[in-house]
Amino acid sequence: MASDLETDAQAAREIFHSLDAMEGLPSPSYPAVRRAIISDLIPIARTIYPGFLVAATIALASTWLSQQYKAPVMLFALLFGMAFHFLHEEGACVTGIEFSSKAILRIGVALLGARITLAQILGLGAMPIATVVAGVFSTLALGWLAARFLGQSRAFGVLSGGAVGICGASAALAIASVLPRTEASERDTILTVVTVTALSTLAMILYPLIATAVGLDHVRAGIFLGGTIHDVAQVVGAGYTISPQTGDVATYVKLLRVTMLLPIVFGIAFLVRRGVAGPGQGPRPPIPLFLFGFTTLVALNSFGLLTKPLVDVAGDVSRWCLVTAIAALGMKTSFKALVAVGWRPVALMMLETLWLGGLVMAAVLLGGGHVSIANEDVRFS
Repeated sequence: MASDLETDAQAAREIFHSLDAMEGLPSPSYPAVRRAIISDLIPIARTIYPGFLVAATIALASTWLSQQYKAPVMLFALLFGMAFHFLHEEGACVTGIEFSSKAILRIGVALLGARITLAQILGLGAMPIATVVAGVFSTLALGWLAARFLGQSRAFGVLSGGAVGICGASAALAIASVLPRTEASERDTILTVVTVTALSTLAMILYPLIATAVGLDHVRAGIFLGGTIHDVAQVVGAGYTISPQTGDVATYVKLLRVTMLLPIVFGIAFLVRRGVAGPGQGPRPPIPLFLFGFTTLVALNSFGLLTKPLVDVAGDVSRWCLVTAIAALGMKTSFKALVAVGWRPVALMMLETLWLGGLVMAAVLLGGGHVSIANEDVRFS
């Protein structure tokens, strides 16, 4: 039996509903809408969380091992992910793994924009900017052209060229998200990430030795390291092994390369949507909305609207999202699939790496300009 309070509440609702009806207004049912939204979200969350939880756990374990052993976190995440490939074959984790490899990936790429400002880019001067732009576009062109001679698809040439020319694994993931989806897409992405991470680690060890042997000063060495090594972490590690000045220059040059991710991915997405990728390449991907988030964060940070704590948090979240996405991609790929592709994709990426290294080395030996660091101009002839 209903209480008096419940009866009065029901009567009040009926009165207000009748008044709304008299005014010709629809009677709102906000609690019902909220309940409907929650009832829709709960099953989705229950479907996603097993796979997402596994990917996040692998990301945490990989991060801890990377900090303990000073090794690339992306490589740990990939290898551990591939060890759990059976979870993606069937079962409760499949949907969450797919979610982590796509949605979490886009969030991570978008948050990369919080690390960059236009002042950092313009402060580098003309010579480093021209070198980076030439290096990125020429490496992409080389990958696109050389792919056919090595028996690879044009899409893989663009994917590998972008990864080598821009920022390693992060660029590979961002470019892969706008390329046409094919049966080989996931395998090519994983192969690119594995190879570019390995090449970046080798470059971190060898390139400082090369810069010292050639006799580059601290500024030129920083431009060489920042313009050639693939991943940001390896650039920082290589630069500061020479000197703090070299590390600063290398970091800024590397951030300029990361900034190139925006126009390159937008351009690839535009060309794919226009059908330049050719027939038989799968459905055209949607407009990459996550890049608008990247652009917005760059603009906000450039105008000083993002505080340093906020930038640090965005950077940490971005790194975590990318490692989680890499772990999920690893779970979607088997060792057998990687071995089956042979040596040709690796040879293509090695060719791109050698081309980029030679181009930047020639530029720092022959070019001139200045790099602005901490409000001081560091000039070289």
